[in-house]
Amino acid sequence: MSNPLQGQHILLGVTGSIAAYKAADLASKLTQAGALVDVVLTEGAQHFITPLTFQSVTGRKAYTDADLWGGEGHVTHIGLGRAAQWIVVAPASANTLARLAHGLGDSLLSLAVLASHCPLVLAPAMDVGMFEHPATQANVELLVQRGAHLIGPAEGHLASGLTGRGRMVEPGEIVAALRYLAGRKGPLAGRRIVITAGGTQEPLDPVRVLTNRSSGKQGFALAQAALDAGAEVTLIATPTALPVPYGARHVAVRSAAELLAAVQAELLGADALIMAAAVADFRPAQPAADKIKKHGAALTLTLEPTEDILALTGAQRAQTGWPRCLVGFAAESRDLLENAQAKLRAKSLDFIVANDISATDAGFETDTNRVVLLFADGRSETLPLMSKAEVAERVIAEVVQRCAS
Repeated sequence: MSNPLQGQHILLGVTGSIAAYKAADLASKLTQAGALVDVVLTEGAQHFITPLTFQSVTGRKAYTDADLWGGEGHVTHIGLGRAAQWIVVAPASANTLARLAHGLGDSLLSLAVLASHCPLVLAPAMDVGMFEHPATQANVELLVQRGAHLIGPAEGHLASGLTGRGRMVEPGEIVAALRYLAGRKGPLAGRRIVITAGGTQEPLDPVRVLTNRSSGKQGFALAQAALDAGAEVTLIATPTALPVPYGARHVAVRSAAELLAAVQAELLGADALIMAAAVADFRPAQPAADKIKKHGAALTLTLEPTEDILALTGAQRAQTGWPRCLVGFAAESRDLLENAQAKLRAKSLDFIVANDISATDAGFETDTNRVVLLFADGRSETLPLMSKAEVAERVIAEVVQRCAS
């Protein structure tokens, strides 16, 4: 499994809007994601940006209405429309939305859309009054009823100086939305996957917490890989600055107790639980009601064990049959395989992902990981140093084997 946009043929329509400058970044990001991007600029778009800009970032010819009347004009629009696996119009002006809604064939872009049999994705961009106008709203409604996917527009400052809903969403969000849509028919389509991520925070007083160095990067990478495989993903995560993958349902928690409650609420009907979160083993037995002041003397803390979420989940699965697949993580500083094997057996896991947190190039707070997969049937697989996204793809591939049938 990999990014579902890899190798996809995308036709990007750029229309007359100041937001056309964002389309160049979008074309670049789609190309970097592995897509083959053909660009069609309307006459209005060329007042804001040139075809050469898009040819420079995609490495492919950018088309204009002049190509419609060229030597191969009678087939150019058919070729573009039929070759496309996705048509993205970004920015989509009010004029273009009206043309597409009513099936007008008076430009290369509108003709290519008429000739296509692929999904249509629209990212509107216009002044707030234009977007809210009943005519525009009727056109949008008609296009959505026909199956078009609408992304945005966003709230914000507009070229007119007004503030409201009308800004084209950022290119990164459009790419994320396309990635999500492209993965909907993957091997985990229709399957519910629950993933936990990040390090829990156990309150010591109203200011301080006991926590760990987990960044949440591996758990968020797992959520993206599961989405790429078509799953419905619930991501239960502790506080982090990481963006939630587009399409995942996010449940925010802080402590181990909150994480347990969230996991138990999501388990019924879940096909898999992947416990990538670094859950605190202990918490203060009696958190202080007020901030603990520094008085120069030593401070003694009494800690109590937190709930063992994996053990409780394993026991619940024995009674209900959910989740079908249970995956744990073991972050160890010594005796990695021995400790991971013990955890695998004690908590009735299907497999466990073991990583040595003493390594400087893997584990906590890095973009790479070096792990060993240990399976309930006695097998093991040692993976080389790779990105956390690649580790996530390998883990999800094993989940597919257990859930896709």
